[in-house]
Amino acid sequence: MRVAGFGFRGAATVASLQDALARAGGGAALLATAEGKAEAPVARNLAETLGLPLVAVGRADLAAQATLTRSAKVAERFGTGSVAEAAALAACGPGARLLGPRVVSGDGLATAAIAERDEA
Repeated sequence: MRVAGFGFRGAATVASLQDALARAGGGAALLATAEGKAEAPVARNLAETLGLPLVAVGRADLAAQATLTRSAKVAERFGTGSVAEAAALAACGPGARLLGPRVVSGDGLATAAIAERDEA
């Protein structure tokens, strides 16, 4: 199973998120982001465009994930170093691992990370 986690600013567009996803490697079966961000029209539009479910991850679940990158601003607001990385890991479930650190869209408005786990 592969999950794409996203972080994004209010000015992000669907194109911003799609670009970040492509830069991260794509191929996800599920999308995930922080609880408050999952209600944003841009996140919902991306899920609809790709025909994929979107999971909202709560602050406690984000904070429980070990991320590869760390933003002090993100840590203060969301309790984790990277929303994209933590959301991907949390939604992917136990045994998930990141394929790499978050990547930033070309316009700088979105980040994406891919988590993967073997399905037994």
